[in-house]
Amino acid sequence: MKIIDWYILKRFLVTFLFTLLILIPIAVAIDISEKIDNFLEHADLGFYQIVNEYYVNFIIYYTNTFMPLALFIAVILFTSKLSNNTEIIAITNAKVSFTRFMYPYFIGATLVTILSLLMNHFVVPNSSKVRKKFEKQYINSRKQKNELKYVNDFSLQLTDSTYIFIRRFDTDRNSGYDFSSELYDGLKLKSKLAADNIKFNPKDSVFTIHNWRKRQIYKDRDSIFSGNKIDTVFNFTPKDLIYKSALSQEMPSDELIKFIRVSEKRGVKNLNAYFVEFHKRTSLPIATYILTVIAVALAFRKKRGGTGINLAIGVGIMFMYVFLMKISEVLGAVAGVNSLLYVWMPNLFFGLIAAYLYYNARK
Repeated sequence: MKIIDWYILKRFLVTFLFTLLILIPIAVAIDISEKIDNFLEHADLGFYQIVNEYYVNFIIYYTNTFMPLALFIAVILFTSKLSNNTEIIAITNAKVSFTRFMYPYFIGATLVTILSLLMNHFVVPNSSKVRKKFEKQYINSRKQKNELKYVNDFSLQLTDSTYIFIRRFDTDRNSGYDFSSELYDGLKLKSKLAADNIKFNPKDSVFTIHNWRKRQIYKDRDSIFSGNKIDTVFNFTPKDLIYKSALSQEMPSDELIKFIRVSEKRGVKNLNAYFVEFHKRTSLPIATYILTVIAVALAFRKKRGGTGINLAIGVGIMFMYVFLMKISEVLGAVAGVNSLLYVWMPNLFFGLIAAYLYYNARK
């Protein structure tokens, strides 16, 4: 790398870190003002616990979230300053093409992308698990706490031939009612177990069913058994009954992939919310390259209004990207659609904008 490359890369990364250090304290200050009453409600909640369990993980989450925005703003600010100081004119007069000028920017964007990918797939999910546990215990309202408490009318495929159905299950008490388990041989029913109540014992992973009835179907006759109480084992736990997109944010990518595969095998109908979360962990870091090209192309030439006009245009584009990304996430979670296509749609759209701006900037 030449001296000018090191100069641009160094200033690029310094401006990026400086922008992050501005955004994160603002986010922390706003969050403290919103949640200070919740903290004061709990006499047993100390300062160290708040910082260690909540705000450390809060900073990790929002640092990763703000990375594309911070990089976009940093590139616009730094490149606009180069342009206003006529440094870019000197660079172009030295026969340096726009493509060659972009080299240090792409090196910086690659470093940020790699860091963001590692955080998205591994660091942030583990961090979110601790943060959300703290929120559930000390911050969220009782209504929010009960969001994942009850599961209604749930069916699950345990194996290729075994299916279960539960009318209602309380995940806090590990108990439910109106339970049935059916065993098939192809399309033919072999046996059915039904019970009025079911309770899970987490110590030994055993289910206790009450007022149970079992029907065993043979070729020429049926046998019916019943009883008041019996302990048995099933290939699921109460955690498997909860299919909420919020849980996907707490799973590292390897665990999320395993969960999706098991759920598909068990016949869960719509897993697109989990696919959206998985694809988003890659699409958002890759957007760093697209936003970098757009930012450099916007700020490359000196404009009337200087840095202000470039920053205003850039922030407008950034909000358009975030808005389109949120819409694509909602649409991608709908059953029956291609979640991969919807998640990557903002990148495809703004990639075309980046290609157009890049072509004009080269001229």
